[in-house]
Amino acid sequence: MEKDLIEYIAKSLVDDPSAVSVNETVGERGPVLELRVAQGDIGKVIGKYGRIAKALRTVLSASASRDGKRYSLDILD
Repeated sequence: MEKDLIEYIAKSLVDDPSAVSVNETVGERGPVLELRVAQGDIGKVIGKYGRIAKALRTVLSASASRDGKRYSLDILD
């Protein structure tokens, strides 16, 4: 559910939606969603001063807290 949400939002933001992929892994502090986008779209997902990345993490946190989970979001290039 959270994976699909982040993928949907990211595809809405970028110029090349086919390059968006979200993988779920387990990190030291629990589950991690790894977001990959095309090299030219990385700035659109991070945003000015990291505002869009922070908003993505906030939405992810709100969605996951309904199920009692905690996710981290890593934006990879």
